Amino acid sequence: MRIVIAGGHGQIALRLERLLAARGDEVAGVIRRAEQGDDLRQAGAEPVLLDLESASVEEVAERLRGADAAVFAAGAGPGSGAARKDTVDRGAAVLFADAAIRAGVRRYVVVSSMGADPAHKGDEVFDVYQRAKGEADAYVSGLDGLDWTILRPGALTDDAGTGLVRLEAHTGRGAIPRDDVAAVLAELLDTPATAGLVLELIGGSTPVSVAVKSVAGN
Repeated sequence: MRIVIAGGHGQIALRLERLLAARGDEVAGVIRRAEQGDDLRQAGAEPVLLDLESASVEEVAERLRGADAAVFAAGAGPGSGAARKDTVDRGAAVLFADAAIRAGVRRYVVVSSMGADPAHKGDEVFDVYQRAKGEADAYVSGLDGLDWTILRPGALTDDAGTGLVRLEAHTGRGAIPRDDVAAVLAELLDTPATAGLVLELIGGSTPVSVAVKSVAGN
């Protein structure tokens, strides 16, 4: 498969790129800064220089044409303010989804956040983030032109992955290594029967492939 990942220099994205490249997929990662390109090449991915905060739908669609799947893994990052939560975590997610439809890319996987909710209350930056992610998820899930899956990991850690997870519509709060999030994303891309599902993910006792097959009804 050819897979294009928005937020290609993110911590989960770089892990996912390594996994996909190692299994023989063709991977491209969308990045904002040219100096990030070497990290993507080392991960086995092709860097695509494009700013999703200023690009047009057609510019993004041009980068997506010919892909078999798209992954939205971009985020404004923990040091950013409320304005960029809206322009990246909501706005760029909507743009990337619209561009995928225009490019004819049906398979679309979103890295969201546990607790994402367009009706989330509060005025802190994290509250704005949860609303922005929730609004983006609601938008994507309303698009008939995409075979979407939305993944909502719990608290992310840099612990080594265990390959054992809990993946369900509702898991409750918990932590999950970024390694395992990437492994689940790779498996979701291979499992089109997970289209239309919103899934929460935390550490657990079920092997990744078994957990994904289970939610897919296999």
